[in-house]
Amino acid sequence: MRIVRLAAEDDFEGWRTAARALASAGVPADQVIWQVGEAATDLFGEEADLPNQGIGFAVPRLFVDLAQSVVAHSDSERFALLYRMLLRLREQPGLMHDAADPLLRRLEDMAKAVRRDLHKMRAFLRFRELATGEGPRFVAWFEPEHHIVRMNAGFFARRFAAMHWSILTPALSIHWDGQTLTEGPGATKAEAPAGDPVEEVWRAYYASIFNPARLKVGTMLKEMPRRYWKNMPETALVPQLIAGAQARESGMVAQSRARIGGNSAVAWEALRDEAAGCTRCHLYKCATQTVFGEGEVSAKLMLVGEQPGDQEDLAGKPFIGPAGQVLDKALADAGVDRATTYVTNAVKHFKFEQRGKRRIHSKPQGPEIEACRWWIDQERMLIRPPVTVALGATAARSLLHKVVTIAGSRGRPLTLEDGGECWVTIHPSYLLRLHDRADKEREYEQFVEDLRAANARVAALAAA
Repeated sequence: MRIVRLAAEDDFEGWRTAARALASAGVPADQVIWQVGEAATDLFGEEADLPNQGIGFAVPRLFVDLAQSVVAHSDSERFALLYRMLLRLREQPGLMHDAADPLLRRLEDMAKAVRRDLHKMRAFLRFRELATGEGPRFVAWFEPEHHIVRMNAGFFARRFAAMHWSILTPALSIHWDGQTLTEGPGATKAEAPAGDPVEEVWRAYYASIFNPARLKVGTMLKEMPRRYWKNMPETALVPQLIAGAQARESGMVAQSRARIGGNSAVAWEALRDEAAGCTRCHLYKCATQTVFGEGEVSAKLMLVGEQPGDQEDLAGKPFIGPAGQVLDKALADAGVDRATTYVTNAVKHFKFEQRGKRRIHSKPQGPEIEACRWWIDQERMLIRPPVTVALGATAARSLLHKVVTIAGSRGRPLTLEDGGECWVTIHPSYLLRLHDRADKEREYEQFVEDLRAANARVAALAAA
């Protein structure tokens, strides 16, 4: 067993030199232990006496670029994985283009994580000003997930060339005096300043531009994870801003309703007009228009579908296409007057894939359902239906705030957050996809029975 000692956690040049020599000598991957520094290692290993490289060998530039990123990852196996990949590349030069190879995919995931950490450091590092005898100096504290500090040093030297600054991290520190970058040992957060007068100005500005109507908590947490919040002055405000966002947005709508005199129909029209400009998710970019709900604002029965289809997107009305025709027939057979119901969708924009001249329906995903829940909640607040029918799994997920199966939730009332009842059934488009005549007839009868039961429940609740 051979032990290779590297100078630092991100010692790419040391790894490359050793890996080339070992690979040239034909040393198998399982016979090499990669060690950083002087920490204890395998008791039965011996320091590698690296052979002369002799005749070199070429590797794809793609691998070199990949290795430079992977070496900065925090995974202790990274050097061994890269060496194993190097040996395989000597036998399979085209391996870098095999996207299905498990080892390559693992290395690429590691490189992606390093690049993301580089970006997060650039985005979320905050300098604080210190007054010194030689003038102002700026100090920042950051806790990277990977060994990226040296990789990022050049960026900060170029970006803040006129400043004298220090970046402190647990593993090492870097300093810039306006001309030269130097390194120092790791530090603790206590060694970094807690704040400066400029931060109060920045916090006030950040709070003033925070727009609750554009808040997407899931997206924000994905791009700015909570682990970075503690070192950023503005993020101390984020929890209270998030907590107040829904209340502020509801207040905006309430004020609008108050201005129009409390008339539900006029309030509904104002809500519909507001939804016409919705940009809460990306679907508005390709859809023709927002397709809002329609029907009696005093309706006791609400029907919620998945999303508008091609014809609905063009006309701006829900359930007027083939699925809408099936729904109309089923409602009539169930004894339900569509004119006295309210019909809408969980998602208000048409999501599709373009295939030639045709636009093919594409199922909405969780973030799109979550983004559009604001509108369905506002419709329910205005109409307050005692019974709501979820037509399909997407509608059920939107109303119940969780994923459910139709088979597991069908045929019984489920209580919604506002106290109303939800009845789950199939979406009428499901019937259009059935080819077997007997299956289609059986499923249609069950669909009609579900609608009949929901309508009977409306009558029972009214009588009670």
